[in-house]
Amino acid sequence: MNRFRLADSDLVMASLTTAAPLAAIGEHVELFTVLEMEPRILLVDGVELNRRVVKATLNAIGAQFIEAMRPSEAYQILKNERIDLVICDMFLPEQNGMEFCRVLKANRATQLLPVLMLTSVQGSEHEVEGLTSGADEYLLQPAHPSVLKARVLSMLRHKAALDSLDEVEGILFTLAQAVEERDKCTSDHCRRLSYFSVELGIRLGLGRNDLLALHRGGYLHDIGKIGIPDSILNKAGELTDDEWRIMRSHVIRGEEICRPMKSLEHVLPIVRHHHEKWDGTGYPDRLKGEEIPLLARILQIADVFDALSSERSYKKALTMDQACRQLEKEAKAGWRDPELVPLFVNMLENEDDESKMSRNLRAIAGVVNES
Repeated sequence: MNRFRLADSDLVMASLTTAAPLAAIGEHVELFTVLEMEPRILLVDGVELNRRVVKATLNAIGAQFIEAMRPSEAYQILKNERIDLVICDMFLPEQNGMEFCRVLKANRATQLLPVLMLTSVQGSEHEVEGLTSGADEYLLQPAHPSVLKARVLSMLRHKAALDSLDEVEGILFTLAQAVEERDKCTSDHCRRLSYFSVELGIRLGLGRNDLLALHRGGYLHDIGKIGIPDSILNKAGELTDDEWRIMRSHVIRGEEICRPMKSLEHVLPIVRHHHEKWDGTGYPDRLKGEEIPLLARILQIADVFDALSSERSYKKALTMDQACRQLEKEAKAGWRDPELVPLFVNMLENEDDESKMSRNLRAIAGVVNES
């Protein structure tokens, strides 16, 4: 269980259909955090007396202290235990504090973990060296007890904010899956979209950030449908003009829901533009050709293929071959990117490609018709 959680997750989820409460979550996330468990602080110092002094000074904040004499012990603790803050001395056995800090900041699992570096050696050059190594704060010892407490509490609050933002993002993904589950015909749709999109992105040589955006976009692209009535979302017949206007609003709603999350910045174009068409007849902005963001075009093709090859309330499923042929027709008609569609189809149909990813893709595409 995370130490910090949203004060009322149900209330937050209920507010996700409007933009204002979500903006509050994004801009004032610290207001939504509560202390659920005592913070865990890792003290890394080769001198026992130094560790005792720090623990005595910080005793009033109610933290749990885990101690390590050398970096090798600290790495093992960080690998196996939850830590909220690291306090280390500049000079340690095995390797100095600067190198220890660089290792933490280079590791994805610990790069956001706040580090407070302490030293009794005076000189601005040491402070510069400590901070450039990645330490978040630097204090000259002996520091006044109130100063040390204030720095530590500030760093723990910042960690709480980061933890809460992660949890808000988790709630969005849970909400997106709840939207998917409202329609039995779209079961596992988001997972397949994420898989198809990322594989096509890999084939195009996209970077890690773009691939991550495609993965997230697969799950979040239709999150705006949380505000669409079931009577429209699951209607068996054709939608009326008014119903279509409501349905099309889901891309705007979805963008508004995701916008406050800075980590979803690259996902926003996918959410907003995955229903645009190559010839400019799509929605919401009637973008044309390469005006449509590349990531949105990639996910759109995966989305259309999955819709064609899945049974819906208004149609039967096409076979993989039929769905691919329909995609090609839509590309010729000017609806889909004429360069991306052949790449996507080849990715599914190329029997000469024996990569594990491609075999999995063909398996998933085949199972869609059987589910």
